[in-house]
Amino acid sequence: MSTRYPFTAVVGMDDLRLALLLNAVSPAVGGVLVRGEKGTAKSTAVRALADLLPEVPVVAGCRFSCDPATPDPACPDGPHEAGAPAARAARMVELPVGASEDRLVGALDIERALAEGVKAFEPGLLADAHRGILYVDEVNLLHDHLIDLLLDAAAMGSSYVEREGVSVRHAARFLLVGTMNPEEGELRPQLLDRFGLTVEVAASREPEQRVEVVRRRLAYDDDPAAFAARWADEERTLRDRIVAARALLPAVVLGDTALLRIAATCAAFEVDGMRADIVMARTATALAAWDGRTDVTAEDVRQAALLALPHRRRRNPFDAPGLDEDKLDETLDRFRDTDDDDPDPGPGDGGPGGGGGVPPQGEGPEAAPESTGTDEGRTGTDEGPAPAPAPGGPGAGERAAVKAAEPFRTKMLSVPGLGEGAAGRRSRARTEHGRTTGAVRPRGALTKLHLSATVRAAAPHQKARGRTGAGLVVRRDDLRQATREGREGNLVLFAVDASGSMAARQRMSAVKGAVLSLLLDAYQRRDKVGLITFRGRDAEVALPPTSSVDAAAARLEQLPTGGRTPLSAGLLKAHDVLRVERLRDPSRRPLLVVVTDGRATGGKDPVALAARAARLHAAEGTAAVVVDCETGPVRLGLAGDLARELGGSAVTLDELRADSIAGLVRDVQAGHATRRAA
Repeated sequence: MSTRYPFTAVVGMDDLRLALLLNAVSPAVGGVLVRGEKGTAKSTAVRALADLLPEVPVVAGCRFSCDPATPDPACPDGPHEAGAPAARAARMVELPVGASEDRLVGALDIERALAEGVKAFEPGLLADAHRGILYVDEVNLLHDHLIDLLLDAAAMGSSYVEREGVSVRHAARFLLVGTMNPEEGELRPQLLDRFGLTVEVAASREPEQRVEVVRRRLAYDDDPAAFAARWADEERTLRDRIVAARALLPAVVLGDTALLRIAATCAAFEVDGMRADIVMARTATALAAWDGRTDVTAEDVRQAALLALPHRRRRNPFDAPGLDEDKLDETLDRFRDTDDDDPDPGPGDGGPGGGGGVPPQGEGPEAAPESTGTDEGRTGTDEGPAPAPAPGGPGAGERAAVKAAEPFRTKMLSVPGLGEGAAGRRSRARTEHGRTTGAVRPRGALTKLHLSATVRAAAPHQKARGRTGAGLVVRRDDLRQATREGREGNLVLFAVDASGSMAARQRMSAVKGAVLSLLLDAYQRRDKVGLITFRGRDAEVALPPTSSVDAAAARLEQLPTGGRTPLSAGLLKAHDVLRVERLRDPSRRPLLVVVTDGRATGGKDPVALAARAARLHAAEGTAAVVVDCETGPVRLGLAGDLARELGGSAVTLDELRADSIAGLVRDVQAGHATRRAA
């Protein structure tokens, strides 16, 4: 077994270490979401925590880790008889991003359930993580239905597996920890709310601190066992402190003043629902126990707010998490009570600068070490670097970036036909979840039984199989897999005209507002997005296809305008991007959204060049929509001509709104039907 990097050797990252330790003291806090750039030791710190947790007493032979003192009466391996308990180390179970539903919740043998009437259940990762840690790296890339199952189990403390009237339930109480790189996409706000605490981590920019990171990392790589031995005493001290804090936790008193502070803080920051109040109360109580106190102070409430509220304040996916500390202090001052406050908490009081009282870590400067695993060692992201400014500053005729107009709810644009891409909420597709549309023979393991089709397949053979009782004799060849239709996420590629014809400040503001609205819609429908801009002499990929919709919004906000309109260059660049993406992810169907007034300038016969480039997209069957930005009493209709060449449809900025005239999706599909007929 490999030696993990010691928790106490992780320098810096006080908030992350404190949040993890508070959850170790009180798992009821609800877990931790760790947000940060790649290579900041997010995974290292989480994996190191497992070695600090006390041993877990379990019923010998129970696959579901029942507590011998209070065994689960509904345990699938029960009922348990009295006997000598066993003890094992607390587990840290990792949930891979590509895991199946069966791997997460467990698999029920449907064939034996139908033929023999027995519940043959193979436990999943939720059962393995019971009374331990469940760690999800890149949780923002996990499929929505898996996140729903995971968070439901974390909230209820149990997991349910139900199929065709056969159900199994088992306890699933665990410390949930997720890590994510915001550049690769955000979690939905309602899912963010299900994590108790959140912390932001970043690598230090101080050379002295980075030196200490490298020094410790190299020492660990040279001899992991010797490095861990150097920190064994600190690890043992911290482990004992967790045990003591757990024992003290039931004695901590959460007074009325502290409750008023918590309620006033949540009200002042306008968080939705009551979960924030409950999480803050549990966190403040854990902070007091961690510091060896039985009373909750104002500083405990303040620290709890800094950990529990930032991710609950977001009103849309483009809002950065954060908390106004001046407003927080002002709110807490309204309930100042000198009897239970410590105005000058010491370094061991769990304050923001104390690292939660983690034992001293030597004389070296503090910074975040590199990750011990390959998961944190990736060297790139989907987005690539931000677009560089033009050499020498703005060119002739270029206008500075303007602010986007207020976003609005848009009509849904969808790709016609039936796809098989990643689960999402845009276009029709064959998916694992959705309405049942038919049945087929299973190619591998049976996951979704079509009961009536299975019965029909088995019924003609009952006499030949010697059926004598009431049960149905079912063979493997009789089983039928249900085919289901749901929605998929698409690749929405925006090609935005930023030329001089779009440079009128009012028009460009409206255009940016429209694209921002479409980006918000793409976020809600779980799409990948890409952004191409064209102006002057050429087009550029402002953002390669990525799941980070907020990164696309940031690029859009910085977009200047001016110069000629190389429409053909924009369409050709889009064609190149889509060609590469088809090779990378052939199951994800694209939707091209061209935002332009349809004018084309520069070069010889630019209109004909643009039409030829558009026909390349039409020949490959790319679904396309042209957002017509032309304004004024006299309109040339060039955007409509472009849409016809693309084999798609055109829609004005006004028609893009969801409350405008109906039929936009119908227009997209009609355009493709016309193209196929031609």
